[in-house]
Amino acid sequence: MKKALGVLVYTAALTLAIPAGADVSDLSEMRDGDMKKLNIHSDPKPAGTSAFETFEGEALSLADYEGKWTLVNFWATWCAPCREEMPALSELQTELGGDDFEVVTIATGRNPPPAMETFFEEIGVHNLPLNRDPRSTLAREMAVLGLPITVILNPEGQEVARLTGDADWASDDAKTLIEAMIAD
Repeated sequence: MKKALGVLVYTAALTLAIPAGADVSDLSEMRDGDMKKLNIHSDPKPAGTSAFETFEGEALSLADYEGKWTLVNFWATWCAPCREEMPALSELQTELGGDDFEVVTIATGRNPPPAMETFFEEIGVHNLPLNRDPRSTLAREMAVLGLPITVILNPEGQEVARLTGDADWASDDAKTLIEAMIAD
């Protein structure tokens, strides 16, 4: 109860501290826990334009997600930190996903579709997309040099933040930061 009250007070203070229309870079001082690893850009950067595909092979691009905040996670079936992080991303999608925010997962490189399905089944993730970037075209364009890499795109489709490595995206720190971005 005490922790929940603390989170509520912190969230209220955060909301009051960030006026509407504030720059996302203003959130840098609010990072805590794993979110200290989140690099919030002082100016938005262009996101990649290369196509990737759905599990079924239909073409997608990051532009398809414009109009909402999008957390894009690059991962692979062989990546142990990805296995640890993915359930937290699933929880984040469950709690905050909707019209204003979405978690998008993209398996980059050689990830056979059956292995992708098995990966999600083994860790109990059922609400995230099994998107693929089989030739790592988008990953290379976006300078994804290791895995996992998570980028946050604003509703205009620009990269505003990046986190290298895994993080607890289901933590109160992460949720508070994402909620502040969405509310902006």
